[in-house]
Amino acid sequence: MTNSQTTPSLHRHEDDPETDDVRYAAQPKHSFLNRLYTGTGAIDVIGKRRMWYLITAAIVLISLGSIVFRGFTLGIDFEGGSRIQFPAGNATTSQVEDIYRSAIGTDPVSVQTVGTGASSTMLIRSEALDKNQVEALNNALFSKFQPKDREGNPSRAAISTSDVSETWGSQITRKALIALAVFLVLVAIYITIRFERDMAIAALAALGFDVSVTAGVYSIVGLEVTPATVIGILTILGFSLYDSVVVFDKVEENTRGILHLNRRTYGEQANLAVNQTLMRSINTALIGILPIVGLMVIAVWMLGVGTLKDLALVQLVGLLVGTYSSIFFATPLLVSIKERWGPVAAHTKKVQNKRSGVAAARAGAEAERRAVAATGRGYSEAPRRAREPGDAPRPGARPSGKRYKKRH
Repeated sequence: MTNSQTTPSLHRHEDDPETDDVRYAAQPKHSFLNRLYTGTGAIDVIGKRRMWYLITAAIVLISLGSIVFRGFTLGIDFEGGSRIQFPAGNATTSQVEDIYRSAIGTDPVSVQTVGTGASSTMLIRSEALDKNQVEALNNALFSKFQPKDREGNPSRAAISTSDVSETWGSQITRKALIALAVFLVLVAIYITIRFERDMAIAALAALGFDVSVTAGVYSIVGLEVTPATVIGILTILGFSLYDSVVVFDKVEENTRGILHLNRRTYGEQANLAVNQTLMRSINTALIGILPIVGLMVIAVWMLGVGTLKDLALVQLVGLLVGTYSSIFFATPLLVSIKERWGPVAAHTKKVQNKRSGVAAARAGAEAERRAVAATGRGYSEAPRRAREPGDAPRPGARPSGKRYKKRH
């Protein structure tokens, strides 16, 4: 006996979205943390890229606004000035500040203790002092603290004074900018050859974001910009580039041959790549943060070396910013560029149109089913669905063709 109901075809094409929905619906559901760890799509980064664009734009605007209106606190290496150093002994920074104020009449730029124990020294940074001011300050410091030389005897020679020209700082800045320009050119050439032009554009945009935000943090917090800061900024660009290349490599792997398939769009495959590399990026950032935090602890609480503190801080900020930009800015920007024009844009529209057609067909079938249930008609009385190409003939259907047409 033949069943009068039409059975769904079991031989659908692998690119059919309906087959995909059935296949993925049958898979077990996992928790957010499980999907995050296994990289199976816990976060819809690409689908919500407008939100990430707004967050990124807000961060950049705040950083640039601080740079423009607040500016930077430049160190003595950039502004020029005098540096006075002597064995710390029992002196404290507040005492040194008071001595400096009474001898010179102004406040020093900074006073800090460098090192620990018997080898610690007191470092004073100030505006440029003339010969008379230096002599007056040295006399006041010697009278108050009696600094000792290497032999342990009180001596004025234990107090050293040096002048720093602002020309040296400008030379460092100029060389750093040249190095940055060369680095960006080499990065663009490498990514264009290794991957493609659009990925190079997205990577360079992410690098620009990293530099502007890191500089903005320094401006907001009011940290002193030193040559170590410039070196640290150049260092973090390498990490940001590495993270972006890792994600782009996975994007290229997932989207290889995507134009010949109608199952997924370029953006969906890119989003899968982001999720698959997300835990790797997080783990890499954590591994990088641990030694930086250790360096900051050693620099601040143990050695008191300001140069190490500046270098560690800029690397910490850049590491966090670089991880964010490679995931939430570089890859969404790449997808936006791809879907703006070209074959990827046409393929995305094709997949979306196909899904719209399938959704409309399902809505019609559901409406027909509800109408049958409401009117109480039998299935045989309900309107028949148009047979799609490739479906098997319905049971009892007449053969079609010229040989079976009714002759008059």
